Amino acid sequence: MSQFLAYVLTGLGIGAGYALVGSGLVAIYRVTHVVNFAQGAFAVVAALSASSLLASGVPHVAAEGLAVVVGAVVGLLVGLVAIGKPGTTPAASLIVTLGLGVFAYAVEVLVWGDQPRSFPGIPGALSIGDARVPWQYLFVVAVTVPVFAAMAVFFARTDVGKALSACASNPHAARIVGIDVTRMGLVAFALGGALGGLAGVLVTPAQQVTFDSDVTLIVNGFAAAIIGGLTRPAVTLAGGLLLGVAQTLIAGWGGGAYQLEVALLLMLAVMIVQSARRVGVVEEVT
Repeated sequence: MSQFLAYVLTGLGIGAGYALVGSGLVAIYRVTHVVNFAQGAFAVVAALSASSLLASGVPHVAAEGLAVVVGAVVGLLVGLVAIGKPGTTPAASLIVTLGLGVFAYAVEVLVWGDQPRSFPGIPGALSIGDARVPWQYLFVVAVTVPVFAAMAVFFARTDVGKALSACASNPHAARIVGIDVTRMGLVAFALGGALGGLAGVLVTPAQQVTFDSDVTLIVNGFAAAIIGGLTRPAVTLAGGLLLGVAQTLIAGWGGGAYQLEVALLLMLAVMIVQSARRVGVVEEVT
């Protein structure tokens, strides 16, 4: 029983990281209708930046905060390329983000090399019987839940958040009332970059990061976002936590080689169910 609890708590920490990546995807998609395949790169760049800042002597909180800012700046730059040109379709922007995600590999290898990197996080572990859960995993959950709560308040109570929500609901009406939809799209990309960067900074002390770690992050983050229909952050959080726990249990009792397959199968199952529901709705209407 203690081993099961340890797996669950560890999975919640891993899943919270997936949820943060997925929430960045949701923030961007809601406003721009662009699936950002460079989202995983935001986490990797921020994690590698944090490792460099810490190695140069910058204190922990400052280094990690600056790394999140780096993620936001990279997100903004990706947004400028992907949606900055008027008339760019979401499909074209998707291809642009995919290309930029691949291009990020070259930049990361050139700047940081191809060897895994990590840095110290919260020391120690929680003992549950004979099992131990590193405090870093619990810290990820402790940070992620308030971040999602703050996002809910941001979208519901602030002027910028309301403008983003208006663009998500009806971009044409938002333009009529004077909201710059392109600018709000860039804000969404910067927010997505910050959320991805936060995921990278939180997860890296528990799991080493390399230039190609974005593949795992984007697949799992996208799976969590798909569960939320790419529009609901709270459901994305639940999906990420569920995915993390499922992968950890399978890795602990079955084998770690199947973790990515779990995300892909879950994503496929959700997409099939959602597609069947849409067909049912169309048939009822007709």
